[in-house]
Formats: sequence, structure tokens, C-alpha cells
Amino acid sequence: MIETIVHAGEGTKTLRDVASTLDIETEIARLRREKNAVILAHYYQDGEIQDLADFVGDSLDLSRAAAETDADVIVFCGVRFMAEVAKILSPGKTVLLPDAAAGCSLEDTCRPDAFRAFRATHPEHVAITYINCSAEVKALSDIIVTSANAEHIVRQIPADKPILFAPDRHLGAYIMRRTGRPMTLWDGICIVHEQFSERELLALRARHPGAKITAHPECPESVLQHADHVGSTRGMLRYVIESPASEFIVATEKHLIHQMQKAAPHKTFIAAPGVDGSCDCARCPYMALNTFDKLYLALVNGAPRIEMPEELRRRALAPLQRMLDMSPPAATSRRQTVGVAAE
Repeated sequence: MIETIVHAGEGTKTLRDVASTLDIETEIARLRREKNAVILAHYYQDGEIQDLADFVGDSLDLSRAAAETDADVIVFCGVRFMAEVAKILSPGKTVLLPDAAAGCSLEDTCRPDAFRAFRATHPEHVAITYINCSAEVKALSDIIVTSANAEHIVRQIPADKPILFAPDRHLGAYIMRRTGRPMTLWDGICIVHEQFSERELLALRARHPGAKITAHPECPESVLQHADHVGSTRGMLRYVIESPASEFIVATEKHLIHQMQKAAPHKTFIAAPGVDGSCDCARCPYMALNTFDKLYLALVNGAPRIEMPEELRRRALAPLQRMLDMSPPAATSRRQTVGVAAE
């Protein structure tokens, strides 16, 4: 069983112990040096955390970049399944998650016992599982995929082999449309991408007729059908940088726009609207749990800390390795896995 060790023991500091006069950024820099720590920030983190991080990028890219460093400690500013992947790839390093409650709606909708039963009812199927799941579910899977490589990997499965795809039904349906390959889908969704509204998106585009729409494949088909580009977070970032267009509507968690603005400051980026056109739907509440203060406390306390039995780690590593073996060479090179190095 995976444990998230929340308290390091006697003397553990809490948010109440953080003095209002403390220079948090300076203290984080000091602790990072003293503890030989590397700080990772997912694209969905707040911009100030992204700017402080050593690496910014997609979840798997970040874990692979950290594994290649000589750091003793990995602080993963993201959500729990991401920190677990970092531990799977770097078992000898201490992996910290600033807030132990930073989960994921996709992980929550796919519990290990339910997934095990699902697999048992489809014994002849190959289980392809999106990386947004727990280590226990990874260990029950045959191949892990990301939004960037899912299509490439599904195309390699023999035509006579039936496929289970979990946990994101929208990503699975998108891959089915792209490949023409039927799959049995787990009924899971991302609460952020599920909230984007086709009606409000079209109304926004009518106000910005020259804007290009870039969307993450976790969005519903009703949104994706209007997109000029569909891709992973890294793919979306690359698209807006390389496109000659000057204005973009971005249908994913809005903090990705921070990197877009840094990479292309002369362009305009607009967060896609939610169901009523006014809610802050494009903000992941789990990602938002990580803060500067909690990042500082994680370094001070050495917790919350991800601990994982070696037997589970090895079983979860196997389908991740199959993914890497099946991915195109460009997707597995170090240059592609480092993400965006913080300045």
C-alpha cells in the first residue's frame, strides 16, 4: 500500500509556524541547496511556483528529468499520482508533495479494487491505462500511456486484440476516433475539462473570430470538434509558439497560459469558458492546493512524503517501461523529457 507520510515526527512545523515576515522564496532557495533538492512544477501550477521550479512540464517529462539529476530530494508541485510516478522512477530519492490532499478526479474515479474487477470481466483484453491513475492501478495495467503518445501506442496493438482503456472516457473516445479502433472505455472524467461548454466556446470565438482554438483531449467531443489543434499540454504549448496566429483560445487548465505568455509574449491567450461563461472552471482545485508556504514546509519537514513498497513499485514500473519501449524515439529523448527549465 502506498503511504503519504504527512508528519515527519516531533517538531513538524505547520502553516501557523510560518512567520509573515519570512522571505519564503529565499528560504526555499536555501533549503533547496542544503537538501540537494530539485523542484518540479506541472504546467497547471500557479505561475509563481512555475517560475521558482527547476523544471516545468508534463507529469512524465518532469519525473524523467528529475530521475536524471543527482538530487537527493524531489519536490513535486503537482498532484499525488505525479509524485508517485517520480517515486517509481527514482526509488532512491525522497519524493515530497507540498499538500498530501492534492489528488486527481480521474484517479478518484478509478479505484484499484473496481479496476481489478473490471479487468476480470474482460480477461482477453489488453489494459491500456492513462497515466492519471494511482500506482496500484498502474500495477494492474498492461501499458501506461500519456495524452501525447496514446494514439501511437494504440496503433501498435494487434487488430485482433481487444482493448480496455481507462480511466478518461473523453481521451479514450478521442483515440478511438483518431485510430478507428474500438475500445471498451472506463467511465472517468477530469472535472476541469468536463466543465468546458460548447455553447460558451462558440460565443467566445464569435467575439474573437481570428482566434485559433487549442484543446486538450480530456475535453468532451463537443468541444474538441471545434478545435484547430488537439494535443497534450506540451503539444499545446508547442502549437501556439509555432503557429503564425496571434490569438488563441486555450481549452485546458488555465495556468498553462503562463508558459504560453512567457514563450510568446506578443500573442494573446484566452482561457476557454465554462458552462455559464463566468465560472473559474479552468482551474484545477487539486493543483491549487500547493502553495509557496506548503512548498517551504515540505522542505523543512521532509513531508508529506511518498512511500511505496518495492514490490508495488516494480509492478507499476513494468507498464511504464512498456510505454517507453513503444513510444517514438523523439518522445523518449532527454531533450524532450526535460520540459521547460526555469530561469
